[in-house]
Amino acid sequence: MPLITWSHMLSTGIAEQDAQHRKLVELINQLDEALYTGQDKEMQGVVLAQLIDYTVYHFGYEESLMNQYDDEDTARHTAEHSKFVQVVDDFQRQFETGAVLISTDLMHFLRDWLTGHIMKTDKKMGQRLAQHGLH
Repeated sequence: MPLITWSHMLSTGIAEQDAQHRKLVELINQLDEALYTGQDKEMQGVVLAQLIDYTVYHFGYEESLMNQYDDEDTARHTAEHSKFVQVVDDFQRQFETGAVLISTDLMHFLRDWLTGHIMKTDKKMGQRLAQHGLH
């Protein structure tokens, strides 16, 4: 069973943003599966790197939209992104040195952060950008 199941409740109403969120959900689920099926550390590291790279790409997309439409919440939203990237980058460095392993705690953090961020921050952004005709 996937750790996160995409549903309309996670939709922001911005088609490209939703497609990218679905990709993030897919990558988190792949990492969770790698953990629970006992894939080796190298394979887990590959999926973790893909997740981090795509997250940075996605955040760049959102931040460009916010800047393009002069969104009122850009500074706070960008700060949330930066803090998350710092946390996962720190984790990745520790993972690569063998100091930490991917665990259920990490998977729950990723699930809770992503779904919470979408529900609390990205949906509001989607509503504001819809006022500019973005869908």
